Amino acid sequence: MTRQTLFAAALAGLLAQAVAAQDPVEEIMPPTLPDLPDAFSPDWLSDTVTRPHANVATSASRPDFTVLPLDAVELDAVGLLPRSITGLPDDLWGQSEPETLVRLFRAQRTGGLPAVLSFTQTLALAELSSPVGADPSDGALFLARLDMLLARGALEPALALMERAGPSEPQIFRRFFDVSLLTGHGDRACAAMDANPDIAPTFPARIFCLARMGDWPAAALSLGTGEALGRITTEEGDLIARFLDPELFQEEPPLPPDPNLTPLAFQMRMAIAERPDLTGAPLAFVHADLSQLAGWRAQLDAAERLTRSGAIEPQQWFAIYTMRVPSASGGVWDRVAAVQALDAALLAGDAAEVARRLPPAFAHMQEAGLAVAFATIFSERLQRVPLTGEAGLLARRTGLLSPIYERVAQTAVAQDEAERFAFEIARGRAVEAPQGADAVTLAIAAAFSEPLPPHRYAWFLRNDRMGEAFLRAALVLGDREADPGDIADTLVLFRSVGLEDLARRASLQLMLAEG
Repeated sequence: MTRQTLFAAALAGLLAQAVAAQDPVEEIMPPTLPDLPDAFSPDWLSDTVTRPHANVATSASRPDFTVLPLDAVELDAVGLLPRSITGLPDDLWGQSEPETLVRLFRAQRTGGLPAVLSFTQTLALAELSSPVGADPSDGALFLARLDMLLARGALEPALALMERAGPSEPQIFRRFFDVSLLTGHGDRACAAMDANPDIAPTFPARIFCLARMGDWPAAALSLGTGEALGRITTEEGDLIARFLDPELFQEEPPLPPDPNLTPLAFQMRMAIAERPDLTGAPLAFVHADLSQLAGWRAQLDAAERLTRSGAIEPQQWFAIYTMRVPSASGGVWDRVAAVQALDAALLAGDAAEVARRLPPAFAHMQEAGLAVAFATIFSERLQRVPLTGEAGLLARRTGLLSPIYERVAQTAVAQDEAERFAFEIARGRAVEAPQGADAVTLAIAAAFSEPLPPHRYAWFLRNDRMGEAFLRAALVLGDREADPGDIADTLVLFRSVGLEDLARRASLQLMLAEG
C-alpha cells in the first residue's frame, strides 16, 4: 500500500469519525453569496460559437466515469486528481444543492492565503461524484470549477481538465479555444474546431482559423461575406483586415486600444505587431506575458501576479526573477535586486552576507505578497546557514512559511514567546497565545486547543454537505476582514476532518506572511 493510499484511507476514517462525533451546536448562518446571472461566464471570452448544442458523446472507455444513456460524459464528475492523491471522499458534495456549489466556486477569490488557494484548486480538479440530484447533462458545476481556474490564470490545469472532459460541448469549447490561444496552441484549437462538425464557429473564429491553416483566399472571402451579412462589426472588420494583409496598412496609425479585449482579438493584434498592454488585464491574459516575446518587465509583473493567485509554481517565478540583472531601480526592480543579492550570498556560502541580505529581501517579499513563494524557494538553503539575531529569526520564519515548517519547528529553538507559539502551531499542539496577542492569534490558539471546541460548520457535516462547508470556509479564510471567531471555526473544521496540514499552514500564513 502506497503512502498516498494510506493517507487517503486515514483521512476517510477521520472524516467518518468527525461527522459521527459532532455535537449539536449553534447552527451556522451561511454567508451571503453574490448574485450571479444564470448564464454566467467570464466576460472576456471570445465570441467563437454561434449556437448551443447538447453534450456530445465521447469514448466510454475512460475509467472511473459514470456512463449515461447515449454514452455522454457526466461533466460534473470529471476531474484530474483521483482519490488516491487528494484523500477526499468520492461523495464530498453529498446533498448540497448544485446551484449553491456553483455560486461558491464562482465566489472564490483570486488571491489570499496560498494554502487556501492550493486547497480550492484541488477541489476544482478532484475526481468526485456529482451532487445528489444534479442534472447529469447540465455540467454547471464543471463550468464553475473551470471558471475558477481561469479567473486565477491557472490555464494549464484548466486546459487539461477540458481535454479530459472533451471540448465538444459548445460552452467548454469556447473556453478551450481561448485557453489554447493564450497558451500558444492556436493551431490545436483550430484543428479541434475543424474536426468537430457540431461546433458552428462565428465568422471571426472561422476567418482566424482559415488564415492559420494557410487558406488566405477563403479567409478574405469569409471577411467580405461576414461584413455583408452584418455578422462582423466595424471594429472586428478593421482588425481582421489588418490581420489578413498587414502590408496594406503600414502607413496607417495603430488601432485604438480595445476595452473589451478577447483572446482572439489579442492573438490577431499580436500577429500584426500591436501587442496590447496587459496591465490590469484578467489573469488569464497575463499568462501570455510569461513568454520571452513580452519583455522582462512584463514577465516579472506577470510572474508576480500569477504566483500570488497560485497559477504558477514558485520555481517558475524565481526563474524569471533571476533571468537577468536589473538595470533600473524602484518597484519590482528593487525586489528583483534584493532576491538576487540573497541568492548570490547563499551560492557563495557567505553567512555574514546572507545575514545582511536576508532582511531587505524578506521585507520586499512581504510587501509584494510573495513571502510564501520566497519561503518555498529559500527555506532549505537558509536552514543550512549559521545565522543569529534578526537574520536567524527571519530564517526560521521563512522555514515556517515553507513546506518544511514542521521540521523547522522540531529542530530550532524558539527565542521569544511569539516564536514559541508559532512552533507549537507548526507541531499541531495546544498552546496559549502570547500575552498581548492580536485577535487573529487568539483565534488560532482557540482552534488548536484540546479537545477541539465545537464549530459552526457542524450542521453541514451532519447533513452530508462537507464539500460545501470546505468552500464556505475557504471564503472566510480568503477575507482579510473576516471575523476572528469565523476564522477559528474554519480552522477547527479542517482539523476535525483530518486536514491538519491545511489548518497549520493557513494559521502560519495568517500570522507570518504579512508584516
